[in-house]
Amino acid sequence: MNKTTNETDCITAIDDVLQIFGGKWSFLVVQHLFKGSQRFNQLQKNLGTISTKSLADILRHLEKKEVILRVVYPTNPVSVEYSLTDKGKDFQTILVEMGNWRKRWGPSKSNHTV
Repeated sequence: MNKTTNETDCITAIDDVLQIFGGKWSFLVVQHLFKGSQRFNQLQKNLGTISTKSLADILRHLEKKEVILRVVYPTNPVSVEYSLTDKGKDFQTILVEMGNWRKRWGPSKSNHTV
């Protein structure tokens, strides 16, 4: 493969990932689900300032992309629980590496190395 093909593959891969996890909230939803299954209200409480509509849209998007699983329990009222699929769980490695990168290069660090 030549350099141009590698660059194109890299750009395509980044674009593909951003189509799934492009927003701030998507990353945070997935991060919270690493702790285990959660109901809608639990997620909303844990995320803080997210609106009901935004959370519903993100959960629907992540379910469509097969990152999360939505399970409906026939209780009264109906209870819905969200968990990560294997595809979603596999993303944990990437988030850990992003955290490591931030620790090393994040905004609290100097722009200069010693």
